[in-house]
Amino acid sequence: MSSNFVNITSPHAHGGNSTSRIMLLVILATVPGIIALTYFFGWGNLINIALASITAIICEALILTIRKRPISFFLKDNSALLTAVLLGIALPPFAPWWVTVVAVSFSMVFAKHLYGGLGNNPFNPAMVGYALVLISFPVQMTTSWASPFFLSLGTIGVEQTISFTESLQVIFSGTTSLSDAFSGATPLDTYKHLAKNETANEILQGPLFSGSENNWFAGGWEFVNIAFLVGGLALLALRIFTWHIPFSVLAALGTCSMIFGWDADLYVPWSLHIFTGATMLGAFFIATDPVTASTTPLGKIIYGAGIGILIFVIRTWGAYPDAVAFAVLLMNFAAPLIDTYTQPRTYGHDKANRGLPTKPDASDKEG
Repeated sequence: MSSNFVNITSPHAHGGNSTSRIMLLVILATVPGIIALTYFFGWGNLINIALASITAIICEALILTIRKRPISFFLKDNSALLTAVLLGIALPPFAPWWVTVVAVSFSMVFAKHLYGGLGNNPFNPAMVGYALVLISFPVQMTTSWASPFFLSLGTIGVEQTISFTESLQVIFSGTTSLSDAFSGATPLDTYKHLAKNETANEILQGPLFSGSENNWFAGGWEFVNIAFLVGGLALLALRIFTWHIPFSVLAALGTCSMIFGWDADLYVPWSLHIFTGATMLGAFFIATDPVTASTTPLGKIIYGAGIGILIFVIRTWGAYPDAVAFAVLLMNFAAPLIDTYTQPRTYGHDKANRGLPTKPDASDKEG
């Protein structure tokens, strides 16, 4: 008798982990990174996270009502909250409030529920929302990044960071006088454009890079990425995901940046690729999404390596300062095909059943 089921060897969840617990652990693992972001870049991301969370919960409840699904049951899985937290972290701290609302609403309605809800979406919802607003509102998304706190030191050494109230004013009323004084482009974008006319030493002496030609990091950003690395390693220790994807993302990105970016006068150095922007957030919290990523051991390595290579290519020759969202979405396209051709050998079989079937299997014939 023929079977309607597809024989795959995807990992099968076991133990006491539930969807809500896993989502909550991932949210908690972002806390070190959020603390670092707040310390070095002010209150903007915390405000974004709060606004995004409220928007996500409202959108989730409305869609579940329209779909006639139990609201409290699905809200308890924490998936909407995780999408909101990731978007709140990824969006520029001083992005106007409506950018956050648009990104989160599109993520929840179109990237998640249009495909049937959690577990059915082929693309990472948070990255779909981020990509939408990056393409639609490029000015707000590339000039609303907060400068590190040490750039706003007064002439007498008194710290002049933007307050919580002033941050609210910038985000909700668009006060340009405040945003112009405390915001700017990302280090990756700055280095990439300055490299056309300046040497690496001249660029690194700028205030965004701590004003030292020996400092190959961007002030504040390296600590933010290290904080997200710590959170990611904690999830790895808890076996929320395996090492394959984050390791291959970082290995591919680091290898490409060292091979092609050996001349820091022409290309962004490897240290900025690894410890600036959303690299660690992308490698440990976004690329590892179990719904949209590859599921086989070999497939995860290929999938992660593809993301790392695409991040470098888009950052180096593309028009966008950070490429994590586009790299992840492009590899989301490829994940099903990668899984099809990387199935491991299952118990009781001589070889792996890989690739698309060319003829009916003997077991499918009626006998």
